Amino acid sequence: MKLPTDLVRMYKEIHGWVGIVAGLALFIAFYAGALTMFEEPLQRWASPPSTLAPAPSLERTPELVAKVKAAYPQAARGYEVNLVIDAAHPGRVSWRAPGGKRGEHGGGATYFASLAPDGSLQVEKQQRSEVANFIDVLHQQVGLPFPHWLAMPIMGGVSLLYVIAMISGVAVLLPSLVSDLFALRIGRNVKRMWLDLHNLLGLMSLPFHIIIALTAVVFAFHDEFYGAQRLAFSDAASRARPMMRAEASIDGTPTITPLRIVQRLQEQAPGFTPHQIVYGQGGGILPALRVQGTDPRYGQRGPTYGIAGLDPDTAEIVDRNYMPGMQDGWAATTTGLFTLHFGSFGGYPIRWTYFLMGLAGAFLFYTGNLLWVESRRKRERKAGAVTQTRATRVLGALTVGVPTGCVAGTAVTLAAAKLAGPSASYGLHSAVYYGVFLGCTLWALVRGAGRAGSELTVLAAAAMLTVPAASLLRGRGWYDAGELLLVDAAAAVMAIALLAIARSAWRRAGAGTRDSVWAARPLAS
Repeated sequence: MKLPTDLVRMYKEIHGWVGIVAGLALFIAFYAGALTMFEEPLQRWASPPSTLAPAPSLERTPELVAKVKAAYPQAARGYEVNLVIDAAHPGRVSWRAPGGKRGEHGGGATYFASLAPDGSLQVEKQQRSEVANFIDVLHQQVGLPFPHWLAMPIMGGVSLLYVIAMISGVAVLLPSLVSDLFALRIGRNVKRMWLDLHNLLGLMSLPFHIIIALTAVVFAFHDEFYGAQRLAFSDAASRARPMMRAEASIDGTPTITPLRIVQRLQEQAPGFTPHQIVYGQGGGILPALRVQGTDPRYGQRGPTYGIAGLDPDTAEIVDRNYMPGMQDGWAATTTGLFTLHFGSFGGYPIRWTYFLMGLAGAFLFYTGNLLWVESRRKRERKAGAVTQTRATRVLGALTVGVPTGCVAGTAVTLAAAKLAGPSASYGLHSAVYYGVFLGCTLWALVRGAGRAGSELTVLAAAAMLTVPAASLLRGRGWYDAGELLLVDAAAAVMAIALLAIARSAWRRAGAGTRDSVWAARPLAS
């Protein structure tokens, strides 16, 4: 396809400027987002093993619930019956301490209960690690340490810039699409090689990036979208009512047992696998009795589960808004947005795919910034500037410092979660991450992109090795399953990759021209 040269040049300028403005924030979002694909394994990796007795059968669960309510009256307001017993849910019954709500920072401890061999009540307090939640918030807020209400609109603006960068990037690539699509020219022209790799990654992953960009915009402005929808399609009486239902709870003892709930659910939704029955805690738009689980045939509203809202007396499915395969058109469309963004379909193969696509996306933004800074320096040379301008030096340093700071910071805060245990608060993880992140960024600004490139990449590799080192210090007693070894193995593989990148950066810094942005000893100003 042939486009006018002036139009291509305009799109190239738009792509470059939009990319440099949003690229660093998008690197953090994609890198942290890739890690959230395995949020539950990370949570288990960072949490100590349980010492509870084996969970009683579902037939004996009412006995356990009665003992819990007698000993802990506050649990009657809301508790869960865990149908799948694992490291994250070691007891058959669980409840959260007063003030502890799902998704809050430092939202209180969770208690798990089981029956000892003699039939007595056994309770274990578990303060789960906040590290996975911190990395998720880092992803949501594109690395901004602001309150959520402030960071989300900024994230939405970055996502809109992201869309513009994609459109302009495709427009730039169209004239040479056929000849350059699969070209990867590895040789002395390093910039040409990076450009080929950037173009190939961008075009091959374009559908994935379109999905992530558009759904991120929806998540950033969902309150505004829902408000506009309500104004446009609701009558005056509906608009006057609060958007969220009042706090709901189940009073007294339910008339139907957990075993019967599971049986009734299998009758109504044979492909749905229940994981947890939740009693009470039905604030907001959630029903007071619900079952959380999965159905591999459909997408899920949550990152790891769908929800069936049940009648407390008959276990009839009465709320299908979050139930996979039973939603109406609007709910299914909304769930589709969540499903495509979270990769909450297809099990672990899709989660691994999203993980790799997230890392590739972060690398795409990194290479884009490298190319933009290099092109800026080239234009300066043509204009007669012998030495780098201050703006070019700063942009080059940020291109090195921000990504390495993000990689090193997340690794060190993961290791801190393992070593400090559940006592590590959300604030501690935030302090560790931003301390490392700001330290790397300042180091790059002081040392310059050329010298800091290899130095900080080696530091990031060393930080990555603190993850398996923390596991070795804690001992094998923390591993409940072989899958948790994958966390350490993945960190070790990434450390090796970072060392290879550091070696390449060191060689380029020494062998390149001295007026290059990436030279270890640039020309004096």
